[in-house]
Amino acid sequence: MEEIINPIKNTISGVLNVDKPIGMTSHQVVQVIRKGTHIKRAGHTGTLDPRASGVLVVLIGPAVRLSQYISAEDKRYQAIIKFGEKTDTYDAEGKITGTSDVDITHDQLEEALKQFVGEIKQVPPPYSAIKIKGKHAYDLARKGEEVILEPRLINVHSLELLEWNSPEAIVDIHCSSGTYVRSLAYDLGEVLECGAYLTGLRRTKNGRFSLRESVTLSKLTEAFETNSWYQYMIPAAEALLDWPSITLSNKEVESVKHGLRIPREDGPEELVRAITEQGELVALMQFDPEIKEFQPRKVFFT
Repeated sequence: MEEIINPIKNTISGVLNVDKPIGMTSHQVVQVIRKGTHIKRAGHTGTLDPRASGVLVVLIGPAVRLSQYISAEDKRYQAIIKFGEKTDTYDAEGKITGTSDVDITHDQLEEALKQFVGEIKQVPPPYSAIKIKGKHAYDLARKGEEVILEPRLINVHSLELLEWNSPEAIVDIHCSSGTYVRSLAYDLGEVLECGAYLTGLRRTKNGRFSLRESVTLSKLTEAFETNSWYQYMIPAAEALLDWPSITLSNKEVESVKHGLRIPREDGPEELVRAITEQGELVALMQFDPEIKEFQPRKVFFT
């Protein structure tokens, strides 16, 4: 009888969908998870500011190599925007740089939001982690230096006004990776000629990971103490569930481990997930139609 090989036996690899609390940095959340799991190889896939909460996807073990793909996925937020004032940081952390009366109707606000839907150019906030000649923009801004950032192309799929209680609005935002909600708030205030800044932010979705399926950090910490945290682990193969996949035999798994190609009659043009017969992620592979083989692009164990 052929021996069933589990290629990643004893190797923990997967995803934790954490509901980050307000008041902690994303890095601090990762540190709590490293300490609780006793696994040093862990990282998040998209920073949330300390004042923001919500979905923080944390990758553990070999799954950290999925970071660039999950980071590039669309995001969804609920933002609280205050009108009538603007700050130098575009959020409540900064100094107020201007005030104005707020005389905006519900319809006017909805019309203004429509201007930001679709593919648009957005200038990041001066207080951001973007580097200018090797230095973070926020470091330059704190020193009082002028910060000039180039606009970036983003895609805002939808903006829905959930609540308008002047001077604050709650807006649901579905956008591409790289979108600065603080800049959206600031730009909205400029269009309405009264100023605005972000006072609250909650990420409700990152790719396929939603707030509904997340685990609070407090509940996860309790699970660390009882060593039952595995119940919250999502298999790495499910991290990119909307991607196509191919199943490898045990022999093919061994071949891919060594970087060898896998013959197939056909395959999709995009990257695919290569998984074992037991459903575990082996690699990301790409089909070469000329030689009819799948080439490993990223292998998750050796």
